[in-house]
Amino acid sequence: MDQYLDRAELPELPGEVIAVIAPHAGHVYSGPVAGYAFAAVRGRTPEVVAVLSPMHRPYLEPLLTTAHAAYSTPLGQVPVDAETVAELNTRLEASLGYGLAPVAYDQEHSLEIELPFLQRALRADFKLLPVMVRAQSAGVSQKLGLALAETLRGRKALLVGSTDLSHFYSQKEALAFDAEMLRRIESFQPEDVFCAEEEQKGFACGLGALTAVLWAARSLGGDTVKVLRQATSGDVTGDYSSVVGYGAAVVLRTKDFDAAPK
Repeated sequence: MDQYLDRAELPELPGEVIAVIAPHAGHVYSGPVAGYAFAAVRGRTPEVVAVLSPMHRPYLEPLLTTAHAAYSTPLGQVPVDAETVAELNTRLEASLGYGLAPVAYDQEHSLEIELPFLQRALRADFKLLPVMVRAQSAGVSQKLGLALAETLRGRKALLVGSTDLSHFYSQKEALAFDAEMLRRIESFQPEDVFCAEEEQKGFACGLGALTAVLWAARSLGGDTVKVLRQATSGDVTGDYSSVVGYGAAVVLRTKDFDAAPK
Protein backbone atom coordinates (compact mmCIF):
# COMPACT_ATOMS: atom_id res chain seq x y z
CA MET A 1 0.00 0.00 0.00
CA ASP A 2 2.73 2.45 0.98
CA GLN A 3 4.62 1.90 -2.27
CA TYR A 4 1.53 2.56 -4.36
CA LEU A 5 0.81 5.73 -2.37
CA ASP A 6 4.43 6.91 -2.52
CA ARG A 7 4.71 6.44 -6.28
CA ALA A 8 1.62 8.49 -7.11
CA GLU A 9 2.59 11.76 -8.78
CA LEU A 10 -0.33 14.05 -8.10
CA PRO A 11 -1.07 17.32 -9.86
CA GLU A 12 -2.01 20.37 -7.83
CA LEU A 13 -5.48 19.86 -6.38
CA PRO A 14 -6.89 23.31 -5.59
CA GLY A 15 -9.62 22.38 -3.16
CA GLU A 16 -10.77 19.90 -0.55
CA VAL A 17 -11.06 16.31 -1.73
CA ILE A 18 -14.48 15.10 -0.64
CA ALA A 19 -14.67 11.93 -2.73
CA VAL A 20 -12.37 9.55 -4.58
CA ILE A 21 -13.01 7.11 -7.40
CA ALA A 22 -10.75 4.05 -7.34
CA PRO A 23 -10.52 0.65 -9.07
CA HIS A 24 -10.98 -2.62 -7.23
CA ALA A 25 -9.09 -5.38 -9.03
CA GLY A 26 -6.40 -7.31 -7.17
CA HIS A 27 -3.87 -4.90 -5.73
CA VAL A 28 -1.10 -6.14 -8.01
CA TYR A 29 -3.20 -5.15 -11.03
CA SER A 30 -5.05 -1.97 -10.09
CA GLY A 31 -3.06 -0.90 -7.02
CA PRO A 32 -0.77 1.44 -8.97
CA VAL A 33 -3.86 3.34 -10.20
CA ALA A 34 -5.76 3.22 -6.91
CA GLY A 35 -2.69 4.66 -5.21
CA TYR A 36 -3.31 7.95 -7.03
CA ALA A 37 -6.83 8.24 -5.63
CA PHE A 38 -5.87 7.49 -2.05
CA ALA A 39 -2.65 9.54 -2.13
CA ALA A 40 -4.96 12.53 -2.65
CA VAL A 41 -6.43 12.00 0.85
CA ARG A 42 -3.24 10.96 2.61
CA GLY A 43 -3.08 12.35 6.11
CA ARG A 44 -6.79 13.17 6.30
CA THR A 45 -8.78 12.38 9.46
CA PRO A 46 -12.42 11.68 8.53
CA GLU A 47 -14.70 10.28 11.18
CA VAL A 48 -16.64 8.15 8.71
CA VAL A 49 -15.79 6.82 5.26
CA ALA A 50 -18.62 5.77 2.97
CA VAL A 51 -17.42 3.14 0.50
CA LEU A 52 -19.87 2.41 -2.31
CA SER A 53 -19.11 -0.54 -4.55
CA PRO A 54 -20.88 -2.88 -6.93
CA MET A 55 -22.20 -6.22 -5.75
CA HIS A 56 -21.03 -8.75 -8.32
CA ARG A 57 -22.81 -11.67 -6.65
CA PRO A 58 -26.43 -12.51 -7.65
CA TYR A 59 -28.27 -11.12 -4.65
CA LEU A 60 -31.85 -10.05 -5.35
CA GLU A 61 -31.79 -6.88 -3.25
CA PRO A 62 -30.94 -3.61 -5.07
CA LEU A 63 -28.86 -2.15 -2.20
CA LEU A 64 -26.92 -4.07 0.41
CA THR A 65 -24.67 -3.57 3.40
CA THR A 66 -22.75 -5.87 5.69
CA ALA A 67 -24.41 -7.66 8.58
CA HIS A 68 -21.11 -7.71 10.47
CA ALA A 69 -19.77 -5.26 13.04
CA ALA A 70 -16.39 -4.83 11.34
CA TYR A 71 -14.24 -5.76 8.39
CA SER A 72 -10.87 -7.38 9.09
CA THR A 73 -7.78 -6.93 6.94
CA PRO A 74 -4.12 -7.85 7.58
CA LEU A 75 -3.77 -4.25 8.82
CA GLY A 76 -6.45 -4.60 11.52
CA GLN A 77 -10.17 -4.17 11.92
CA VAL A 78 -12.33 -1.46 10.37
CA PRO A 79 -15.47 -0.96 12.50
CA VAL A 80 -18.80 -0.43 10.79
CA ASP A 81 -20.67 2.73 11.80
CA ALA A 82 -23.96 1.01 12.65
CA GLU A 83 -25.74 4.23 13.61
CA THR A 84 -24.91 5.90 10.32
CA VAL A 85 -25.90 2.78 8.37
CA ALA A 86 -29.26 2.83 10.19
CA GLU A 87 -29.76 6.53 9.44
CA LEU A 88 -29.04 6.02 5.74
CA ASN A 89 -31.36 3.02 5.72
CA THR A 90 -34.19 5.12 7.15
CA ARG A 91 -33.71 7.82 4.50
CA LEU A 92 -33.66 5.23 1.72
CA GLU A 93 -36.83 3.60 2.96
CA ALA A 94 -38.51 7.00 2.87
CA SER A 95 -37.33 7.87 -0.65
CA LEU A 96 -37.17 4.47 -2.37
CA GLY A 97 -39.54 2.31 -0.36
CA TYR A 98 -36.70 -0.04 0.60
CA GLY A 99 -33.36 0.25 2.32
CA LEU A 100 -30.09 -1.60 2.77
CA ALA A 101 -30.33 -5.39 2.96
CA PRO A 102 -27.73 -6.73 5.44
CA VAL A 103 -25.72 -9.70 4.18
CA ALA A 104 -23.38 -11.99 6.09
CA TYR A 105 -20.35 -13.92 4.82
CA ASP A 106 -20.64 -12.39 1.38
CA GLN A 107 -17.74 -12.86 -1.03
CA GLU A 108 -17.86 -9.41 -2.58
CA HIS A 109 -14.32 -8.05 -3.03
CA SER A 110 -14.93 -4.63 -4.55
CA LEU A 111 -15.59 -2.92 -1.20
CA GLU A 112 -13.00 -4.79 0.85
CA ILE A 113 -10.16 -4.12 -1.62
CA GLU A 114 -10.27 -0.40 -0.82
CA LEU A 115 -9.91 -0.80 2.95
CA PRO A 116 -6.14 -1.38 3.20
CA PHE A 117 -5.55 1.78 1.19
CA LEU A 118 -7.74 3.72 3.60
CA GLN A 119 -6.01 2.16 6.59
CA ARG A 120 -2.60 3.31 5.34
CA ALA A 121 -3.58 6.67 3.82
CA LEU A 122 -5.73 8.13 6.59
CA ARG A 123 -4.07 9.48 9.68
CA ALA A 124 -6.62 8.39 12.27
CA ASP A 125 -9.06 5.57 12.87
CA PHE A 126 -12.36 5.86 11.05
CA LYS A 127 -15.69 4.10 10.94
CA LEU A 128 -17.05 2.58 7.78
CA LEU A 129 -20.36 3.09 6.00
CA PRO A 130 -20.41 0.17 3.51
CA VAL A 131 -22.92 0.06 0.65
CA MET A 132 -22.95 -2.49 -2.16
CA VAL A 133 -25.08 -1.64 -5.19
CA ARG A 134 -26.83 -4.20 -7.40
CA ALA A 135 -29.23 -1.69 -8.96
CA GLN A 136 -28.07 -0.21 -12.25
CA SER A 137 -30.66 2.54 -12.39
CA ALA A 138 -30.04 6.26 -12.59
CA GLY A 139 -33.08 6.91 -10.43
CA VAL A 140 -31.94 4.58 -7.67
CA SER A 141 -28.39 5.92 -7.76
CA GLN A 142 -29.55 9.51 -7.56
CA LYS A 143 -31.77 8.83 -4.56
CA LEU A 144 -28.99 6.84 -2.90
CA GLY A 145 -26.56 9.70 -3.49
CA LEU A 146 -28.93 12.34 -2.13
CA ALA A 147 -29.79 10.22 0.93
CA LEU A 148 -26.10 9.62 1.53
CA ALA A 149 -25.36 13.35 1.32
CA GLU A 150 -28.04 14.18 3.87
CA THR A 151 -26.76 11.44 6.17
CA LEU A 152 -23.20 12.77 6.06
CA ARG A 153 -23.91 16.51 5.91
CA GLY A 154 -22.03 18.41 8.61
CA ARG A 155 -19.75 15.48 9.45
CA LYS A 156 -16.05 14.88 8.74
CA ALA A 157 -16.65 12.34 6.01
CA LEU A 158 -15.02 10.91 2.89
CA LEU A 159 -16.79 9.25 -0.04
CA VAL A 160 -15.22 6.40 -2.01
CA GLY A 161 -16.65 5.08 -5.27
CA SER A 162 -15.26 1.65 -6.21
CA THR A 163 -15.31 0.73 -9.89
CA ASP A 164 -13.28 -0.79 -12.67
CA LEU A 165 -13.87 0.35 -16.24
CA SER A 166 -14.09 -1.69 -19.45
CA HIS A 167 -13.60 -5.47 -19.30
CA PHE A 168 -11.87 -7.80 -21.77
CA TYR A 169 -11.35 -5.59 -24.76
CA SER A 170 -8.03 -5.13 -26.52
CA GLN A 171 -5.70 -2.49 -25.10
CA LYS A 172 -6.52 -0.07 -27.92
CA GLU A 173 -10.28 -0.52 -27.51
CA ALA A 174 -10.11 -0.34 -23.72
CA LEU A 175 -8.14 2.89 -23.70
CA ALA A 176 -10.71 4.51 -26.00
CA PHE A 177 -13.73 3.29 -24.03
CA ASP A 178 -12.15 4.24 -20.70
CA ALA A 179 -11.06 7.67 -21.88
CA GLU A 180 -14.65 8.42 -22.85
CA MET A 181 -16.01 7.16 -19.53
CA LEU A 182 -13.44 9.18 -17.58
CA ARG A 183 -14.24 12.25 -19.69
CA ARG A 184 -17.88 11.94 -18.68
CA ILE A 185 -16.99 11.37 -15.05
CA GLU A 186 -14.82 14.49 -15.17
CA SER A 187 -17.74 16.47 -16.60
CA PHE A 188 -19.47 15.81 -13.25
CA GLN A 189 -22.77 14.87 -14.87
CA PRO A 190 -23.88 11.51 -13.41
CA GLU A 191 -26.72 11.25 -15.93
CA ASP A 192 -24.16 11.45 -18.75
CA VAL A 193 -22.11 8.69 -17.14
CA PHE A 194 -25.17 6.43 -17.35
CA CYS A 195 -25.64 7.46 -20.98
CA ALA A 196 -22.12 6.26 -21.80
CA GLU A 197 -23.15 2.72 -20.83
CA GLU A 198 -26.48 2.97 -22.65
CA GLU A 199 -24.72 4.20 -25.79
CA GLN A 200 -21.99 1.53 -25.46
CA LYS A 201 -19.34 4.26 -25.53
CA GLY A 202 -17.85 3.58 -22.10
CA PHE A 203 -18.24 1.07 -19.29
CA ALA A 204 -17.97 0.84 -15.50
CA CYS A 205 -18.88 -2.28 -13.53
CA GLY A 206 -19.57 -0.04 -10.50
CA LEU A 207 -21.82 2.30 -12.47
CA GLY A 208 -24.53 2.50 -9.80
CA ALA A 209 -22.05 3.04 -6.99
CA LEU A 210 -19.90 5.51 -8.93
CA THR A 211 -22.80 7.73 -9.93
CA ALA A 212 -24.30 7.66 -6.44
CA VAL A 213 -20.99 9.00 -5.12
CA LEU A 214 -21.02 11.73 -7.78
CA TRP A 215 -24.55 12.76 -6.84
CA ALA A 216 -23.68 12.73 -3.13
CA ALA A 217 -20.50 14.74 -3.66
CA ARG A 218 -22.32 17.31 -5.76
CA SER A 219 -24.96 17.71 -3.06
CA LEU A 220 -22.20 18.20 -0.48
CA GLY A 221 -20.64 21.07 -2.39
CA GLY A 222 -18.32 19.27 -4.78
CA ASP A 223 -17.85 21.31 -7.94
CA THR A 224 -14.89 19.78 -9.78
CA VAL A 225 -13.84 16.27 -10.78
CA LYS A 226 -10.22 15.63 -11.65
CA VAL A 227 -9.04 12.42 -13.30
CA LEU A 228 -5.65 11.45 -11.91
CA ARG A 229 -4.69 8.24 -13.69
CA GLN A 230 -5.75 5.78 -16.38
CA ALA A 231 -4.22 2.36 -17.06
CA THR A 232 -5.14 -1.25 -17.78
CA SER A 233 -4.26 -4.71 -16.51
CA GLY A 234 -2.15 -5.08 -19.64
CA ASP A 235 0.24 -2.45 -18.31
CA VAL A 236 1.02 -4.90 -15.49
CA THR A 237 0.78 -8.30 -17.21
CA GLY A 238 2.09 -7.37 -20.64
CA ASP A 239 -0.91 -9.10 -22.25
CA TYR A 240 -2.72 -6.46 -24.26
CA SER A 241 -5.13 -8.78 -26.08
CA SER A 242 -7.83 -8.74 -23.36
CA VAL A 243 -7.54 -6.20 -20.55
CA VAL A 244 -9.49 -4.57 -17.72
CA GLY A 245 -9.46 -0.80 -17.52
CA TYR A 246 -8.77 1.24 -14.39
CA GLY A 247 -9.15 4.92 -13.55
CA ALA A 248 -8.55 7.12 -10.51
CA ALA A 249 -10.27 10.44 -9.88
CA VAL A 250 -11.16 12.86 -7.11
CA VAL A 251 -14.07 15.20 -6.47
CA LEU A 252 -13.03 18.60 -5.15
CA ARG A 253 -14.86 21.36 -3.32
CA THR A 254 -13.07 24.48 -4.53
CA LYS A 255 -15.49 27.22 -3.53
CA ASP A 256 -14.91 28.73 -0.07
CA PHE A 257 -12.09 26.23 0.36
CA ASP A 258 -10.12 26.55 3.58
CA ALA A 259 -6.58 25.34 2.94
CA ALA A 260 -5.96 24.48 6.61
CA PRO A 261 -5.15 20.78 7.19
CA LYS A 262 -8.10 18.52 7.92
